[in-house]
Amino acid sequence: MPVEFESVVTASAAKQIADSLRAAIMDGRLKVDERLPTEEELAQHFKVSRPTVREALKRLAAQHLIRSRRGPTGGNFVASPTPEDAARALANATTLMVAVGDIQLDEMATARLELEGVCCRLAAALNDEALAGPLATLRTELERQRDAALTDEEFCASDVRFHRAVVDAAGNALLSYLMHAVVEALQPVSNMIIYRVREREAIVGFHSRLLQALERHDAAGATAALGDLVAYTRDRYRAALEKRAERAR
Repeated sequence: MPVEFESVVTASAAKQIADSLRAAIMDGRLKVDERLPTEEELAQHFKVSRPTVREALKRLAAQHLIRSRRGPTGGNFVASPTPEDAARALANATTLMVAVGDIQLDEMATARLELEGVCCRLAAALNDEALAGPLATLRTELERQRDAALTDEEFCASDVRFHRAVVDAAGNALLSYLMHAVVEALQPVSNMIIYRVREREAIVGFHSRLLQALERHDAAGATAALGDLVAYTRDRYRAALEKRAERAR
């Protein structure tokens, strides 16, 4: 049975076609692995040129909603985005929102504290066997962070891996997806701004407290250490912005 799509108007036709196809995918009218109509068929249906359809398909491909296949049986097919693709897209969008000022410092800090705090509590509730792997990763990263020869870039990368291990320890796929934007996007942005005004020893101290609390299965202690780390980061962020303002003046 032919799939019915919503009609479009001339303005922003490529976007509207992409939105119409996306809606058909999201509500199940187009199934995963189903072949889309050809470019010519779509152009005739929407009454636009093939280049316009091609641009709409590019938009869907960039969102990992369709994939192309060459050959006699080729064409464009509905794809199922992997969790990694979806998380990466979320992180990229979040980074852009920070860059244009749509997400502010306090919002970043609050989101991180609340979401990662949940991860800390879930991780602390695990038994020793389930927590063994994440704890090993945390110990490795903490030891690496104590190395004075570590460059700022390497320290920041280790910082991200440390908190990714905390999130992964929670064992919750949805939290892991949501936290990808915080850990993989917001945290590097924050690190890039504050690395000149923060003290590594302070960060290592907070991380050490968090690790020790998880080793004791102490949820309150872990969330308290995280809260102090977020407060310190917020303070250093403001100090960095003040220094920037002074240099600008």
